[in-house]
Amino acid sequence: MPYKRMTILTDDAKREIGQHFVFGFHGHEVSENIETLIRDYHLGSVILMKRNVKDAKQVRKIIRELQRIAKESGHAKPLLIGLVSAFSSPTAGTQFPGAMALAATGDVDLTFKVSAATAKELKMVGINWAYSPVADVNSDSRNPVIGVRSFGDEPVDVARYAVAVARGLTSGGVAPSAKHFPGHGDTHVDSHLALPRITKSKDELKKTELVPFDELVRDADPVASVMVGHMALPGLTGDFTPASLSSKVTKGLLREEMGYKKVVVTDCLEMDAIAEPLQGGCGVEEGAVRSLVSGVDVVMVCHTYERHVGSMESVYAAVEDGRLDLNELLEGGRRVSKMKDAFVGGWDDVLKDGGDAIFDAEWKALKAENGELSKRAYQMSSAVVWGAEKLPLKVAKEREVMLFTPEMESLNRAVDDADDVLRDRGGRVRNTAGASYLNLADQIQQRAKTTHVVYSSEEDVVAITDRVGAVVFVLRNADRSVWQRQYMEKVLTVCREIPVVLLASCGPYDLVGEDELRDKTAYVASFEFTREAFEAVVGVVFDGAEGRGRVPVLT
Repeated sequence: MPYKRMTILTDDAKREIGQHFVFGFHGHEVSENIETLIRDYHLGSVILMKRNVKDAKQVRKIIRELQRIAKESGHAKPLLIGLVSAFSSPTAGTQFPGAMALAATGDVDLTFKVSAATAKELKMVGINWAYSPVADVNSDSRNPVIGVRSFGDEPVDVARYAVAVARGLTSGGVAPSAKHFPGHGDTHVDSHLALPRITKSKDELKKTELVPFDELVRDADPVASVMVGHMALPGLTGDFTPASLSSKVTKGLLREEMGYKKVVVTDCLEMDAIAEPLQGGCGVEEGAVRSLVSGVDVVMVCHTYERHVGSMESVYAAVEDGRLDLNELLEGGRRVSKMKDAFVGGWDDVLKDGGDAIFDAEWKALKAENGELSKRAYQMSSAVVWGAEKLPLKVAKEREVMLFTPEMESLNRAVDDADDVLRDRGGRVRNTAGASYLNLADQIQQRAKTTHVVYSSEEDVVAITDRVGAVVFVLRNADRSVWQRQYMEKVLTVCREIPVVLLASCGPYDLVGEDELRDKTAYVASFEFTREAFEAVVGVVFDGAEGRGRVPVLT
């Protein structure tokens, strides 16, 4: 189609365009690249990831440096500083249960409190935008990218918990972002690797996928931002355009039909669904233009400096040749500006510094308070799927526990390796659960002598001697890893007289249809392989703590 030719961009127009991007960078210090993007390209938002987080004081320092650079560069307002869920560590933020574990507690009020506590920590170090909650309904148990990031498979329940998270974050001064609109739960394709296709009609989407988003955008205080995902919905759009690039999704469905008036941001355009031509992607730079044309307010590009610059310059060209209407950008810019006013404040707010001593004392007190809340939440999330009458395990002093944990590669890049920092030379994601499983072994060792076996698809079953008084067999997404169940069956064959506890350490779908195991075993679910989740589940298995959680999906 012909475009109306415009004059060369003014500096004000370039400053406006910069407000429509959120970029990431590498390292624990402010990089030269991100400084250039803020100074010369007027970048308005920055996303931090696992690769940027060393400890709380370090994160606070780099955020203040980023804000200082923005002020010196003439930015009218401070930066939005976003975060993908990567702040939890012993030296940074408190580890709280993830979405499915929170839903397992059955306590919406607790979910609000956890989210508000999270927001306090984020705000204290200068983070003002959280890409949460996940509002996807996990309709497909094979989903490789959502899974335990979802609150479950019941739309109304997902809506209740997603709204609680959004309200909790907002109460703590952090802007939430509901994702991945209009719903990424009913697919078994990972948009990091290819373009998922969801073939439902609009009416079908309204019954499931759109229920949580509808609640979030129609809430008394609508969610501050919505992240649109990279999935094709031909039943909605009539073609295979990714939702993040489709005006029928953003302008038609979200804005006009659902009435949403706040900020819309894309998921990262460097996912292969957009970036990789071999997967049908248009490329990051073209994707940036198309997403803004479709009505999105902020484009996310997380990793590559060359793509950051290319995206900005592609948008410059699109505005110059009339393909992208500057007036529409200005309208979106006003939405971004309002979000900054609500959640960022002014320069005094982001640059104030009471000194390290005051920060250290306040941070220590907050972490102690939140640690107690975290412990309570994990204790409420641990679920006994079956076999409660077989717990707790009683192991004689002369006997030992044999712990089996799986050796495996990552099944979920969004959870395990969002930053591509854990890849081996062959490009595969290394097993990221190893440290957690070692910690699980240590915790069991405190209760009884323990032999830890890391099992794999290529090994025979380790001999189980008469010294073994109980077996704990850990599974991780075994519904998508047949060899784990095959190994488990071999172990069960030689453990006819030995108590066996099966532990689902991630998704709770491992043993769907395995009802014959109910008489032989106890089956518990932790919903994640964090140290804190394992502490709670070990309390159930060995100490007699009540497994109060419920499984929030059909198993």
